[in-house]
Amino acid sequence: MNMRRFCRFVLLWCAAVVLVATASTVRAAEEILIYTALEDDQIPRYLVPFKKEHPDITVKIVRDSTGVVTAKLLAEKVNPQADVVWGLAATTLLVLDQEGMLAPYAPKGVEKVAPQFKDSRNPPQWVGIDAWMTGFCVNTVELKAKNLPMPASYADLLKPVYKGHLVMPNPASSGTGFLTVSALLQLMGEQKGWEYLDKLHQNMALYVHSGSKPCKQAGAGEFPIGISFGYRGIQEKGRGAPIETIFPKEGSGWDLEANSLMKKSNIKPAAKTFLDWAISASAMKEYAKSYAVVAIPTGEPIPEGFPREPLKQMIKNDLSWAAKNRARILEEWEKRYGAKNEPKK
Repeated sequence: MNMRRFCRFVLLWCAAVVLVATASTVRAAEEILIYTALEDDQIPRYLVPFKKEHPDITVKIVRDSTGVVTAKLLAEKVNPQADVVWGLAATTLLVLDQEGMLAPYAPKGVEKVAPQFKDSRNPPQWVGIDAWMTGFCVNTVELKAKNLPMPASYADLLKPVYKGHLVMPNPASSGTGFLTVSALLQLMGEQKGWEYLDKLHQNMALYVHSGSKPCKQAGAGEFPIGISFGYRGIQEKGRGAPIETIFPKEGSGWDLEANSLMKKSNIKPAAKTFLDWAISASAMKEYAKSYAVVAIPTGEPIPEGFPREPLKQMIKNDLSWAAKNRARILEEWEKRYGAKNEPKK
């Protein structure tokens, strides 16, 4: 091989190495890891339009209840693994924000999001996508068989007739559990709120580690009444379970399912692309099939089973107060009621 051919070979080889290295970098940037507490049956449906619009981005999902996802994120604070948090309680994102774990990012279209559904800073640290709220899942067959009245309010649940017939989520494990406990403390004031929870505890059979599980248990006839959230009750009824979803007349506790970019040394462009999509029209249209309140109005009808005026059903809720007091509330709750916790697997 003469010198000219050798030099040409070396140049071609170097170019090939650069192309391979570049391709590897692109592939890495096109794969993102997302942590979420969205429902198992929602995630595949929600992702259909994203995959159509961005077929070059591979999405890996880690899904669990709010408490588990929160604990995992906090444990990984020094070496964050997730690129994006999608559909996690805003109160949790406020806790992560206090820990300096979120990266500011204004997704495309964020100006369309109602002010109460996003962080007030510019750019925001988190952006909400929808609101979910407390609902009672009541098995009408079991209610009749046990000759129990239909509850209409939080106050009704204290009646002695319900002793041993109630199940609800542990607020340390479940965002639904926490928003319900937080709502009661805010509605009644802390002293009266804890007094109410003491009385409710007397009627409680079990505290479980999932926001949707009380509703599923009610649907299966394991307990007549599960304190859960509206979407799950409506879904259970749609699947044929004898469930009526009751939104308490005092008002429902609620939280936002919200998104954020995780603070990392290498923030992937694909992570920002996902967050742009996650508040797009196609994404909001999917969220609106599950929830009565979404961050950007879609014009879609309110799903069957929700209150016709859902914003009026939602209590006045101080998300910042809930986040700041979360650890203290959970510590007190565990001290008072932990004896009835479902064993962790």
